[in-house]
Amino acid sequence: MHPLILAVADGVSAASEAGAAIQGYVYPNEQTLLWSVLIVVYPYITGLVAGAFIMASLVRVFAVRALEPAYRLALLTALAFLICAPLPLLLHLGHPERCLEVMMTPHLTSPMAMFGFVYAWYIMAVLLLELWFDYRHDFVRWSAQPGWSGRLYGWLTLGVRDTSPAALQLDDRMGRAITIIGIPSAFLLHGYVGFIFGSIKANPWWGNVLMPVIFIFSAIVSGIALCVAIYVVLNWLRRQKPSDDCLDAMGKFLFYALLLDASLEGLDWLHRLYSAEESVAVLKQLAAGKLFYSLLIGQVLLGTVFPLLMLGSTQLVRDRIPMAARRRLYFLSACLIGLGVLAMRWNVVIGGQLFSKSLRGFTTFKMELRGQEGWLSAAVLMLLPYAILSVFIRLFLRDSPREGLKPGAQGETQMSARA
Repeated sequence: MHPLILAVADGVSAASEAGAAIQGYVYPNEQTLLWSVLIVVYPYITGLVAGAFIMASLVRVFAVRALEPAYRLALLTALAFLICAPLPLLLHLGHPERCLEVMMTPHLTSPMAMFGFVYAWYIMAVLLLELWFDYRHDFVRWSAQPGWSGRLYGWLTLGVRDTSPAALQLDDRMGRAITIIGIPSAFLLHGYVGFIFGSIKANPWWGNVLMPVIFIFSAIVSGIALCVAIYVVLNWLRRQKPSDDCLDAMGKFLFYALLLDASLEGLDWLHRLYSAEESVAVLKQLAAGKLFYSLLIGQVLLGTVFPLLMLGSTQLVRDRIPMAARRRLYFLSACLIGLGVLAMRWNVVIGGQLFSKSLRGFTTFKMELRGQEGWLSAAVLMLLPYAILSVFIRLFLRDSPREGLKPGAQGETQMSARA
């Protein structure tokens, strides 16, 4: 008997003993998935970072004043999730202590190596600098408090305590310049993840030139949705009324971003069906079979169609919907969009590994609760940024959401008022 047939038979029997289900013709090296749930969490978290920063840039760069109450919240959200962004990759590695090799022995042609440089640039040269310039005057003011908090804010001033109008104006100009630089940096931070999948030509689910663009716009959608949900919850916990204009503005941008993202993903599928390559049959079987609930129900119906209908109603007949009902629609839409984007990441990462390169067989992915690649590890990594964000909110959002979430000096009037 041919050695390959023996290998396939031995692999199928071994997989059956291990409890893995295989349908059709599958090569022996395709019985176990190389990328597990941690690689699903990784692009999801980085997408939230990019989307939250893009929403903050609408205030600083494009002067959308209605979003000012959520400006600082968006920046702190981006920082909290950015701190946790590399953790899924580190936990996925067999030897996470070797991660520094990416920086010490760089390979400029490796997309994965690019993440180390983009991440270091984004967290140090973009996000931390923008937050420091925005908060510097507040750090000087808060450092006068007694106790450990005053000392902490005094350290964060880095010795720069000038609060003159000229210094505050310089802070504002520097913050705006950094934000402008940060917009393409945010696209690069998350777009390269789609570039990695899109450059794998051997996989028809991944090998698509639209993949980086789809990842970028889905990141913008998920980041804005996250800011909407957190803003509503924060005001509810503080027993304060959220800014109606801010929620309406976030809902408007969320609707248009979701509409554009859904159009791109629909165009992707339309192109696949129209081109009718040999792989389209197995992709149809995958979508209608193993990914039915995560793709058609989770991503399309719950994560796209329902939010589009709810957000679209707030744009078309806003005057007929009471503000209390609009708040619930915004919050519910944001939660559904977050789940839909997470389902999209699952469908891309896991779904792209469920069918064989022979296009004649499928395998099944089963994940344990515990272990390095288990549900528990993924859940901890998903909840950790929220814990960090709660600390940031306690330390750096000391005022009410309607006042304390505004950006730094925005002209002479704000500078004189803050001084």
